[in-house]
Amino acid sequence: MLSPAHPLRGGIAAFGERLASELQAMGNEVVIHSFSLQYPNFLFPGKSQFSDDPPPENLNIQTTVNSINPFNWWTVGNQLRKAKFDLVICAFWLPFMGPCLGTILRRIKQNGHSKIVGLIHNIVPHEKRPGDRAFAKYFTATVDVFVSMSAAVITQLKTFEPNKPMLRSPHPIYDNYGEIVPQSVAKAHLKLAQDQSYLLFFGFIRAYKGLDVLLSAMNDERIRALGIQLIVAGEFYGDEDRYQQQIATLGIANQLELHTQFISNEAVKYYFSAADLVVQPYKTATQSGISQIAYHFERPMIVTNVGGLAEIVPNGEAGYVVEVNPKAIADAIVDFYENDRYDALQAGVQRRKQLFSWTHLAEKILRL
Repeated sequence: MLSPAHPLRGGIAAFGERLASELQAMGNEVVIHSFSLQYPNFLFPGKSQFSDDPPPENLNIQTTVNSINPFNWWTVGNQLRKAKFDLVICAFWLPFMGPCLGTILRRIKQNGHSKIVGLIHNIVPHEKRPGDRAFAKYFTATVDVFVSMSAAVITQLKTFEPNKPMLRSPHPIYDNYGEIVPQSVAKAHLKLAQDQSYLLFFGFIRAYKGLDVLLSAMNDERIRALGIQLIVAGEFYGDEDRYQQQIATLGIANQLELHTQFISNEAVKYYFSAADLVVQPYKTATQSGISQIAYHFERPMIVTNVGGLAEIVPNGEAGYVVEVNPKAIADAIVDFYENDRYDALQAGVQRRKQLFSWTHLAEKILRL
């Protein structure tokens, strides 16, 4: 596998590690080649690219790839060409990685043996830059077959490689963050009020994720009257000041719990277990790993009707699918609490979570 992995942090790394564990459990020998340098600073607005969490057990992670050094690309590519792996699964999520990964894969293909699977999280980026399409095309040209987690990404992929095999398999549940804990225990751990109802916005805070829309929804008079609070849990990837100014202008600081630091793997279970409802007010999306964490912790969701989010969270069964505007989000929050929807929607989440297994994804990749 070519994928970010420990000590790098984030959803792509977590996905790669969990898939590697599943493939290994099925009897395959798996090696992950990760990055010694993943992003130059101008592409990484957060505080650190590295996690303090312990490494995953029983995974062979090699830190070999430098995303900006062409000499490294040839060296790694030649190493993997000589190794003659049966299958090379290459994660792709950002066109910037196209030249690096495309070059490595070109070297590998010269062995006439290794088959290349492109595991596509995104092909068209949320935040566009010049050269995106050319860089992505340089990568896709080297891939034999594609796997993605949303129909939206498959549609985009077909504009790059219309004649290559590709399949969609739903994003599996992130079950590597521990078990559900009682809500009272979670609230106590996070020093939250036991008699308070909480929403959760979770993950790196980037412009396309729509936190500003959710903050505007929190200003709705009905939500103020219900006394609902919002936990914002995740590190700012961008201009924090604009959110702080919005909070001050709306006068909603007393409705918020701001935990805007990187959330360790160990702490994830407490945030999801403390919340009644997980809100994803995204302005654009393909799929979201946050939904799959919410499924694991059996929490209903509000998602916006963008990308593949509605595929994963059917409206009225596992949560709400709404338009990207504060009133629509506020309407769903008010309906959830005023009409006591928690039990019915949680039951829907529990039913649907059985559909999203890592074994299912791993088997699909191997069959393809």
